[in-house]
Amino acid sequence: MIPVRLVVDLNRCQGYAQCAFLAPNVFELHGEEALLYDAAPAETDHERVWQATAACPVQAITTDDGPYESSFANPEVQ
Repeated sequence: MIPVRLVVDLNRCQGYAQCAFLAPNVFELHGEEALLYDAAPAETDHERVWQATAACPVQAITTDDGPYESSFANPEVQ
């Protein structure tokens, strides 16, 4: 599997914490505004990272692995 590199635009992030809820091994909210995240998540967390990327209401999360495609969003993708 291709490694995923994660970038969060902290100026755009509004602290909705959808990412921390969907991928708690990768994203962690400290206080009301401080987001910590693993920029190179483990392969076992990739699906949750893609879900968190898609769920971010302000689209603050991007990955370098191309467009969001997952079995969660598209059952035909294996």
